[in-house]
Amino acid sequence: MEPGRQQLRQAVQRQPADFIAWVMLADAELEAGDVLAGEQAATRALQLRPAHPEALARLGRARWMQGRHAEAASVLRQAGALAPQHPGIALWLGHALEDASQPEAAADAYRHAHTLLPGEPYITAQLLNWQRRLCDWRDLERLSAQVRQAVAQGQALVEPFAFLSEDGTAAEQLACARQRAAVVGAEVHPLPAASVRARGVLRAGFLSNGFGAHPTGLLTVALFEQLRALGTLELHLFALNPADGSDIRQRLQAAAHTLHEVGAQPHRRIAETIRAAGIDVLFDLRGWGGGGTPQVLAMRPAPVQVNWLAYPGTSGAPWIDHVLADAFVLPDALAAAFSENVRRLPRAFQPSDTTRTLQPAPTRQDCGLPAQGVVLCCFNNSYKLNPRSMQRLMAVLHGVPGSVLWLLSGPGNADARLRNAARQAQLDPARLVFMPRLPHPQYLARYALADLFLDTHPYNAHTTASDALWAGCPVLTCPGTTFAARVAGSLNHHLGLARMNVADDRAFIATAIALGNDRAALRQLRAELALRRADSGLFDMAGFARDFNVAVQDMARERGWQGAHAS
Repeated sequence: MEPGRQQLRQAVQRQPADFIAWVMLADAELEAGDVLAGEQAATRALQLRPAHPEALARLGRARWMQGRHAEAASVLRQAGALAPQHPGIALWLGHALEDASQPEAAADAYRHAHTLLPGEPYITAQLLNWQRRLCDWRDLERLSAQVRQAVAQGQALVEPFAFLSEDGTAAEQLACARQRAAVVGAEVHPLPAASVRARGVLRAGFLSNGFGAHPTGLLTVALFEQLRALGTLELHLFALNPADGSDIRQRLQAAAHTLHEVGAQPHRRIAETIRAAGIDVLFDLRGWGGGGTPQVLAMRPAPVQVNWLAYPGTSGAPWIDHVLADAFVLPDALAAAFSENVRRLPRAFQPSDTTRTLQPAPTRQDCGLPAQGVVLCCFNNSYKLNPRSMQRLMAVLHGVPGSVLWLLSGPGNADARLRNAARQAQLDPARLVFMPRLPHPQYLARYALADLFLDTHPYNAHTTASDALWAGCPVLTCPGTTFAARVAGSLNHHLGLARMNVADDRAFIATAIALGNDRAALRQLRAELALRRADSGLFDMAGFARDFNVAVQDMARERGWQGAHAS
């Protein structure tokens, strides 16, 4: 146990009526991921001082970490009413309201926290990120400049995932990640050093909160099945999320040699579980993406630790040894902006579930689409629909008469704000059509009705681009200078459709307009995509498994592994 927690536990034993010590202990337990102990400490503090806002705030935070989001929001609202000038309580209330499906109220809470503490970069970044999700572009440039300046000055504790949506450089992303990693690293005590086994079958571990009907599960399940069939690695999945009853979760369980349920456990217990499993190479399938446990990785539970797939950027963390990528998404020019040793697969770094079969397409009427006209789509999350991306999408609408833009419905009033942006761009807002979130098979079937997927910048379509291509919808993208801005380009490149990667916004708009006004060219493009999907190797998961296996063995061999059959 960390010395600070131990000292606080001893302090409340010596002085059980010390309210401040109980509040501090609640903080320490929650930071360590021990939610039950944190809840108990907060409850004891409330017994000493009923309705005290600091104690209520810790109880609300514990409820939020338990996934009891509505309860968390209620408790934190009570705390905020008692301490309306407390920016930390307003910030936690924002988190709880996000997850309690009250997105506009969450924005209000973040805005209140920012008003109370306008110079704090972490709070500014939270407000900025949530405004992006709501397509609320008020003061966006000013807020972004404040966050980027804080990162440049080394003063920011900013979540690196949110920072990916800023139009910054890869070097800025590295600085942001390093600053965040430094804070995490200072909070934990690593386990004793471990070594890769000298001989025998390697044990590969994968830590994620997405082992289920989640983009990570969807991307990896067929690869894990192929790796299991290959039989050269022992696969251990460490699931931070509970079983969701999905077919994907069942397939993941069957593909793994062991699926370890480690959700809602203290960070150290998770790290010790990984260590006890004897993992040689551990893949972090969450990184800074939210809902992960960077503290676990910081404890060094495995001798080799790898950033792969889920977080499209550098970890900036000294406890991550390698990043697994490909030469397009992470070219030599980007390597200096990564703290990890760059390892590249000879194919696109992103796998896919190639066992999926497409359901029959619904009718255009069922989807709210007009009976005629070109359907341009972008099913990226709303935070990627920034002003620059929307301006070029609306320019395409202007250039393709009768076309519509099919978007994924966003949280809160995001759709209404985008319709208003269309109106300001002299477009009929009815030309924006919104698709509700749907079960994956139903969502995938809708690509049959879309003529062309138009990507965003600086944060590309990732899983969504893979979905579109698998379903037969071409993707037009403009690769940028960061990992997150090059993923769709990597998929096109490895598919053999490099011409769908264009140089700049002008070329993007011109290419989309030319295709949108040429039905024959669109049909030819879709036919070519169907051929490339079958023969390019992008969707060859058996081949991916072989390449992945080689990468794992190479990383282990560098640390002393002599082979599965070495004597």
